[in-house]
Amino acid sequence: MMANPDTTVADGVVVSLHYTLRSADSEIIDSSVEVGPLVILQGYEEVIPGLENALYGMTVGDEKDVIVEPAAGYGERDDTAYEVLSLDLFPEGMELEPGMELDLYDQETQQEFLAWVAEVNDENVVLDFNHPLAGETLY
Repeated sequence: MMANPDTTVADGVVVSLHYTLRSADSEIIDSSVEVGPLVILQGYEEVIPGLENALYGMTVGDEKDVIVEPAAGYGERDDTAYEVLSLDLFPEGMELEPGMELDLYDQETQQEFLAWVAEVNDENVVLDFNHPLAGETLY
C-alpha cells in the first residue's frame, strides 16, 4: 500500500523512516540505510522522545536533521546504576565480556530489564544499568 503524500505525522500514524544516528564526533552509531526503514506507530513511545517529537508534522519525503539532548534520548548517566554480582550467579561457561548486553528478569517483580557488562574479573561481574548512550547528545 502506498503512503498518502498528504499524510502528516500525528499520533496513531504508522511512520516508516530511514535514520543515521551519529555521536558528537560524527561517528555513525547506527543506521537503517542498509537494513531497511524503521517502522513505528507514532505517539506510542516506540522510539526515544527526542526523535518521536521531531517527527510530528512531517510528511512523506521530508528530511530533517535532529539533535537529541540526553534528557530526550537515553537519559543522563546514573553513577549509582551499577551492581556487582558474584560470577557464580551466571551459568558455568558463559563468556561474559565488557559491553555485552544482558536481558535480565526479576523474579520478585516479574519485570524484564537490560543491563550491560561493565567489568569482569575472576570473582565478580559489574553490571551497568545505564543505556550505553545515556548522557550522550545524539545527532
